[in-house]
Amino acid sequence: MGPGEIEALFTRGDGAYLFARWGRPIVPVVFGVNDASLAVFKGAFEAVVALAGHRMAETDPELGANLMVFCFRDWQELLAVPDLGRLVPELEGLVARLAAAGANQYRIFRFEAGGAIRAAFVFLRMDEALAAMPAETLALAQAVQTVVLWSDRAFDGTSPLARIGERVILRPDIGAVIRAGYDRVMPEVARDASHALRLAARIAVAGQAS
Repeated sequence: MGPGEIEALFTRGDGAYLFARWGRPIVPVVFGVNDASLAVFKGAFEAVVALAGHRMAETDPELGANLMVFCFRDWQELLAVPDLGRLVPELEGLVARLAAAGANQYRIFRFEAGGAIRAAFVFLRMDEALAAMPAETLALAQAVQTVVLWSDRAFDGTSPLARIGERVILRPDIGAVIRAGYDRVMPEVARDASHALRLAARIAVAGQAS
């Protein structure tokens, strides 16, 4: 993946370049799934966080859990979740817009003062399309899309995942971008497109080393 392709992954619809990764350990919690699916989701987050070379923890001292995944059948169910409106401002308006659009998923990020990711909220309305998706695929997709702040257009018409036979895996090129983004020499936040050149350089160095 060349610098231009990497730049596109973090160039938002308004033309601004923005990369952010987690600064604090990730503490995921998943609501609305059975025990088997819960284990699948946690396994997916653990795998992607390990790939990034980042950390997970049992609890966040400030938030308890800082990556919350909600699975439900109807957007209106979110309005009944205790304290969610405090965590997600203007929740009622958001729910109304998502319901009107027929959306089946949505992600919200919160940031530290310096711009690193502080928390993420993932909303999955389990319509026919999502319900038909294997739990492993759905979980891996969400883990990948929350480990860094991708562009709102990064995966339009494509997917960060690939199928090999019966298995669905993270695309190696996307995995390489994640690893490079979490390299200790790289910044937690970047707003200049030259950052994409640095990512490409780190990926090239890692490729030579392997």
